[in-house]
Amino acid sequence: GTFVTTYLSPRDYHRVHMPCNGILREMIYVPGDLFSVNHLTAQNVPNLFARNERVICLFDTEFGPMAQILVGATIVGSIETVWAGTITPPREGIIKRWTWPAGENDGSVALLKGQEMGRFKLGSTVINLFAPGKV
Repeated sequence: GTFVTTYLSPRDYHRVHMPCNGILREMIYVPGDLFSVNHLTAQNVPNLFARNERVICLFDTEFGPMAQILVGATIVGSIETVWAGTITPPREGIIKRWTWPAGENDGSVALLKGQEMGRFKLGSTVINLFAPGKV
């Protein structure tokens, strides 16, 4: 598939917006390390983004499934989403999973392109994944 990795330094804007319209299907919190995610560290720590704490948000979009992954880092005080509030801390060390219905008017979370979906309390990294040949 296609992916985009966006590094947010401490001086950057820390809110995360939708790259396209999407309906939230699932959110997964994965505990992990809190290595720095700057360019130098990303080059030298194997599998950095798979090792750090992260919140994985899975959406249905016009391009097919999309994952928007909010990766924690050193000094990141918390990761929040607009629909669930603060996800971390607390750091309990266990994987957590939430699901949402797909239909309208039944508790689903629909977000528009450009709409805020989450934020970091300081910088980190966002990874967007799309199905092959869709974007």
